[in-house]
Amino acid sequence: MTIRMRITAGSTAATATLNDTTAARAIAAALPIETKGSTWGDEIYFAVPVDAALEDGQEVVTIGDLGYWPPGNAFCIFYGRTPASREDEIRPARAVKIIGRVEGDARIFAGARAGVRVRLEKIATERWLT
Repeated sequence: MTIRMRITAGSTAATATLNDTTAARAIAAALPIETKGSTWGDEIYFAVPVDAALEDGQEVVTIGDLGYWPPGNAFCIFYGRTPASREDEIRPARAVKIIGRVEGDARIFAGARAGVRVRLEKIATERWLT
């Protein structure tokens, strides 16, 4: 089961999909979440009220990936290179669990600065009676 959500960072918003992993389900259950974000290169990250283990951690990600980093209970939005990147790759500070993806071009978050207000919320789905 996938869950659609809206990510708002300052005045920028995007739709994203969480995948069916333990960490993603825990984050979905905690929504809505509103907090102050930090940046590290072209990544926004912030603590979420979730404690999940690192499953199948990845050390290299792609633009638009959403990650969960267990040591900081952090939700990560990757929209470009980080200080740890080598050549054209996108490398988190440490391995993350990929928990979803931004729909469309995640580079819209490029204007985000440290301290940006970030809000994660579920997108209501309509159910039609048949």
